[in-house]
Amino acid sequence: MKRLRIRHRTGFSYEGQVNASYNEARMLPSTTDGQFVLSSQIDIHPPASQHSYVDYFGTRVTTFEVLTPHSELSLTATSLVEVRPRQHSEHPMSWEQLQQQTSRSIETVEQLAQTGRSDPPEDLAELAREIADAHDSPCDAALEIVETIGRQVTYMQGVTGVQTTAADAWARKQGVCQDITHIAIGALRSVGIPARYVSGYLLPKPNAEIGETITGESHAWVEWNCGSWRGYDPTNLIEIGDRHVLVGRGRDYSDVAPLRGVYAGPFSSRLFVKVEITRES
Repeated sequence: MKRLRIRHRTGFSYEGQVNASYNEARMLPSTTDGQFVLSSQIDIHPPASQHSYVDYFGTRVTTFEVLTPHSELSLTATSLVEVRPRQHSEHPMSWEQLQQQTSRSIETVEQLAQTGRSDPPEDLAELAREIADAHDSPCDAALEIVETIGRQVTYMQGVTGVQTTAADAWARKQGVCQDITHIAIGALRSVGIPARYVSGYLLPKPNAEIGETITGESHAWVEWNCGSWRGYDPTNLIEIGDRHVLVGRGRDYSDVAPLRGVYAGPFSSRLFVKVEITRES
């Protein structure tokens, strides 16, 4: 078990003065399987009243409005979380059994439909189909699909953006964790395996010392269902473990964006992000 303190600072700098802004943030983890939230809070500047709720997919959301003129909006989310190794139990089932089970649950049915971000190009769908056809078990097929994608797409910052689709990133064979996750989701859904997008944090250094603070960033990985939900990190080709802190789930990135909003004022803004993770035990 690891105890991790996460400090996530983000916000917008504006070219001029903004008269008002209306925003929502998804930056605080929830207690769930494998993790327990000891404390969490969001500090907003300029100061603003907050309203919190849990969205349809179970993600904690903080909404707020700033009605005083400001040239910068900043949020600092601080969380202390205990994270335990996850158990990945085997759930042997056939493709027919998966189809029958999937059709009985809204939770899985809604994670089969492609979105604009996940819709796979023809060659990616063909690759996923070839792998699926070689396996009697959809669970084994899912793991090979995401591992294959993780090996074929190079992690590279600066070549994609938040609006990049799986098709665009796959054509480049380059992208960040968000892109690799969208590619994996699209491939899994194309062969009938329910898959969803997960946002959170990853402690980048496996052997971080207690008390050591590591510069990190928001992270993304995939979960698929073949009897139960199973997570995997295709960017790093590792199982979800005690270095991953889950924040939100959804159909794609648009359901779990850390910060979004609208404002009245200058046409241009710049997003800034800084994540620090400290291992406390």
